[in-house]
Amino acid sequence: MRRVIETEGAPKAIGPYSQGVVVNGMLFTAGQLGLDPLTGIMVEGGVKAQALQAMQNLQAIIEEAGSSMALVVKTTIYLQDINDFSTVNAIYAGFFPENPPARSTVQVARLPKNGYVEIEAVALVPGARG
Repeated sequence: MRRVIETEGAPKAIGPYSQGVVVNGMLFTAGQLGLDPLTGIMVEGGVKAQALQAMQNLQAIIEEAGSSMALVVKTTIYLQDINDFSTVNAIYAGFFPENPPARSTVQVARLPKNGYVEIEAVALVPGARG
């Protein structure tokens, strides 16, 4: 059994995928870019602004699923430039002040919409049936 998660607090999918899917009490999110959920346009302000928006989008999906940032168990961060690691890390840390999840961070050749950063997560969903 699976439950698809959709929220207006994150950008609509720009392809054939769901914002998130809950299966066996676990939420798996799609990667989130720094897209404004209202316009679907990349936010201005460089990697810092995009990282903040990506994390806010991720949080909206996680909360819509009935979970919280404190229940995130794993994230993956994709960076256009690994030299942006410390900038993105500072934004990311603000969302996980205690007991941060496991994480992988990699540099990729290119991200959708020429983004600087994309972030995905896996979280526990208490009492989830889907």
